[in-house]
Amino acid sequence: MCRASPPAVTGARQAIEALARADTGRLLGSLLNHIRDFQMAEDCLQEALESALVHWQRSGLPASPAGWVLQTARRKAIDRLRRARNFERKAAEYAVLLDLDRESVECDEPAAIPDERLRLIFTCCHPALDAKTSVALTLRTLCGLTTREIARAFLDSEDAMAQRLVRARHKITRAGIPFEIPGPDLWSERLNAVLTVIYLVFNEGYSATAGPTHLRTDLCEEALRLGSLMKVLRPAEAEIEGLLALMLLIHARASARSDPYGAMVPLDRQDRTLWDRAMIARGLAELDRALSRHSPGPFQLQAAIGAVHAEAPDHAATGWRDIALLYDGLHAMTGNPVHLLNRAVAVSFAEGPEAALSILDRLEADLGQYQPFHAARADLLRRMRRFDSARAAYRRAISLSGNGSERDFLSGRLEAIAEDD
Repeated sequence: MCRASPPAVTGARQAIEALARADTGRLLGSLLNHIRDFQMAEDCLQEALESALVHWQRSGLPASPAGWVLQTARRKAIDRLRRARNFERKAAEYAVLLDLDRESVECDEPAAIPDERLRLIFTCCHPALDAKTSVALTLRTLCGLTTREIARAFLDSEDAMAQRLVRARHKITRAGIPFEIPGPDLWSERLNAVLTVIYLVFNEGYSATAGPTHLRTDLCEEALRLGSLMKVLRPAEAEIEGLLALMLLIHARASARSDPYGAMVPLDRQDRTLWDRAMIARGLAELDRALSRHSPGPFQLQAAIGAVHAEAPDHAATGWRDIALLYDGLHAMTGNPVHLLNRAVAVSFAEGPEAALSILDRLEADLGQYQPFHAARADLLRRMRRFDSARAAYRRAISLSGNGSERDFLSGRLEAIAEDD
C-alpha cells in the first residue's frame, strides 16, 4: 500500500487543525443536542478528527470537511450507544440521531449545521461548576484551545488542567446539567459567569497565551458574536451592552497592533489612523446605552477606560488620571489585583514611573507568576534607567510567556537596553 505523500499529510493535518479551531464548538454543540453526554460527545468528536486525518491523507479533503467530521462523530456515537446495555430502553431518545445517520454527509454543509454554541456556553457556565472550570471548559469545547494552552493561561500544569476538564465533563453528565439556555428566572445567577467567559474568550484572542502570533482574530470575532447573541436574548441588560462596548473598543485597534511583518506594536507606538473608527462609534454607542440604564458594573467601567483611549488623539494626550480613577473603581468592585497593575501603568504616565513602581512592589505576592506584571515592571525600571533590574524583569517576563510574538517583542526591548545603557 502506498504511503500518502508528505504534502497530503501536511494538508490534511492543517485542515484538521483549522477545523478544530474554528468549528469545535459548533460541532460539539450539534452532537450534544442529541447525545446529552458531554464526555461521549467530546470523545466521538475527537475520534472523528483522528479518522479524518487517516481518510483525508489517503483520499483528499471532502467537499464539506465540517459535515464529514460531524457525520463521522454521529456514527461513532451511534456505535457506542448500540453497544450500551440500555440501548433498547433509550432507543426512542436517540431516534433523531439515528435518522440523521441515514442522511448523506454532503447534506451537512457548514451553514446547515445547527448552531448550538450559546446553549453550549450556558452548559459550561452552570452554577454547579466553579468559575475557573467554566472558563477552562468553554475555551476547550467552544474555542478549540488545547489543554496545554489553557493550562498556560491559568498558570497550571497540563496534567492538573486535564484532570479538571475530565471532572467537569463527568459532573455535567452525572448531575444531568441541561443543555439549554435558561429561562428568565435563572438569568441573574448565570449572567455574570457567561459574560466573564465570553470576555476571557475575547481576551485569549486579543492577547493569545500561546502560539506564534499575539492576536487570534477568530476568537475575538467569536466572542463578539456570542456577546451579540446575548444582547438579542436580553436586550436591555447594561452589563451585556458594557461587554459589547468593551470588546468593540478594543477590537477596533486590531489593525494597528501588528506591523507588516507580524511583530507586536505597543499602544504608545500604534498608528491611530489604522483604528476602525466605525467600530469605535459602535462601541461608544453601546456604552452610552449601558450607562443610561444607571446599573453600573465592571464591564461598563472597563468599556469607559476603552473609551478614554479611543477618544485620545495620541498616547501623550490620553486621560491617564481618569483611567487610574476608573481602575480604582474596578478594583473596589471586583477585588482583582490585575486592575491595580493596570492602574499602576496609568499612574506611570500621569505621575511618573517611580510612583507606579511603588504600587507594583505591593502586588508581587499576588502577581509574581503573572507575565504582564513582570513586563510592566521591566518597562518602569527601563524608564527609570535602572537597567540591571530592568534586564532581570524582562528575562522573567520572557520566561513566563508562551506566545512567540510576545517573546520577540520583550526580547527586542531587552536587547535595546544595551543601546540605552
